[in-house]
Amino acid sequence: MTDKPNIILIYADDLGRGMLSCYGQQHFETPNIDRLANEGKRFNHAYGCAFCAPSRASMLTGIHDCHEGRWTYTKAGIYKSISSGEMTPSEISELIHTTGLQASPDDVFLAQIAEHAGYATGQIGKLEWGFATTADRIRRHGWQYHYGYYDHQRCHGFYPPFLFENGELKEIPGNTHADCGKHPNSESAENMKVRRDRQGKAVYSQDIFDDKIRAYLRAHRDKPFFLYHPSQIPHGPISIPEIHPSVKHLDELTEYEKEYASMVLRLDTTVGMILDELETLGIDDRTMIIFTSDNGHEVYYRQHGRTTGKQNNLAGEKLDDITSKFYSETCGDIFNGNDGMAGLKFSSWEGGTRLPFIVRYPGITAPDSESNHRLANYDLLPTLADLLDVELPEDKDGISLLSTLQEQPENQQNHDYIVYASRLGPALVTSDGWKLRYINRTDSFQLYNLEEDYREEKDISKEHPDLVNRLSDWLRNACDGDYQNGTPQAHLAEISQSTK
Repeated sequence: MTDKPNIILIYADDLGRGMLSCYGQQHFETPNIDRLANEGKRFNHAYGCAFCAPSRASMLTGIHDCHEGRWTYTKAGIYKSISSGEMTPSEISELIHTTGLQASPDDVFLAQIAEHAGYATGQIGKLEWGFATTADRIRRHGWQYHYGYYDHQRCHGFYPPFLFENGELKEIPGNTHADCGKHPNSESAENMKVRRDRQGKAVYSQDIFDDKIRAYLRAHRDKPFFLYHPSQIPHGPISIPEIHPSVKHLDELTEYEKEYASMVLRLDTTVGMILDELETLGIDDRTMIIFTSDNGHEVYYRQHGRTTGKQNNLAGEKLDDITSKFYSETCGDIFNGNDGMAGLKFSSWEGGTRLPFIVRYPGITAPDSESNHRLANYDLLPTLADLLDVELPEDKDGISLLSTLQEQPENQQNHDYIVYASRLGPALVTSDGWKLRYINRTDSFQLYNLEEDYREEKDISKEHPDLVNRLSDWLRNACDGDYQNGTPQAHLAEISQSTK
């Protein structure tokens, strides 16, 4: 037995906070995630990145995604070469290890903080780095045990013919689709038929992950562990074995929307399984659970005349993410998945980067509490170091939020600003709620007061030129002198043409 707290990090994929009933979802309830909030602390101002790969890298390194040359990620799709017989896993690993920046001997990653404190570390689910990774890279990041996907593109299907366990390819009997059973990304009678066709789709990936998570918890019940579960859910294309009973008969939802809601509810089921297993093992009261997502909401249930995405609204007007943008009511999102904010995934609007973030830490965090402390995903690493009394490397951008978790807000250090990249350019949010966006297409800035303008409807940059100048200096410094470092393209490492 041990007095050290176990730590479980559950990382949802493209989960807008408005999809959770504890953040306001009206059409269905997420009872197990709500239980985390009811028994812990819900944060109202948590930020990730604009999309998945930089968000994972930022969280694992404790470094924001607007720096020059700190890390890179590779393109997805290379692991399809295994199914086609073009490459072996070892050949793929060799290629990835010669592409882009590799970790230096001095780099310290999230799981290594726990490792240094004597913890067992495990990662189960979606790959934790870039769009393609290897067993050696995962182990270098500190994960002693790992099971799941090594290629982001394969994560778009939920019926993998194989996954990897500590680098060893594990075939999944009954799953026969080389693309992991990826479904069409639009709705039609024909596409619904494809989704409902079970041929070659015997085992759903989240069911596999649940079994591995359960086994990991049982194997480590008597020693401190740090378990990371990056889920695929609810990233599209929509795929779910069956519609959840709680939404099956809701007349206000289409079948496509019911299937998407069921993906969110399937993740909620995993959270419930973890909570139940912890209780059964008698370690519930000494396990901290962190639940969050990589980025903001995305609409995977687009249907002609009913729901649009980020490209245009229901009136057919183009959305440029500069002067026009996604809102739930103008684009027909019945779920209001971005919780009334502007924008979606890939954008620097609040709906693209502001996340659900819940921490349940029995005996430490006050139950059914909330916090307005502004945090970034790159705060997790220093928080873990603070919690486990491990020396924090000097090159990290994050700030520990342990004081807030321990109900000592008077001791909490705040960021001057939180910064993140997007396709249109970087943005920052100050501790008192000012937000500056840089638009690389027009070489211009937009300024918003989030305390007064939750929906980012009024650009007030012309009214506050001095503030724009000050914040733009902060933003340029955060981007190491070049705003273009605050774009995804600055971190993408190309794999040779022969592998595409």
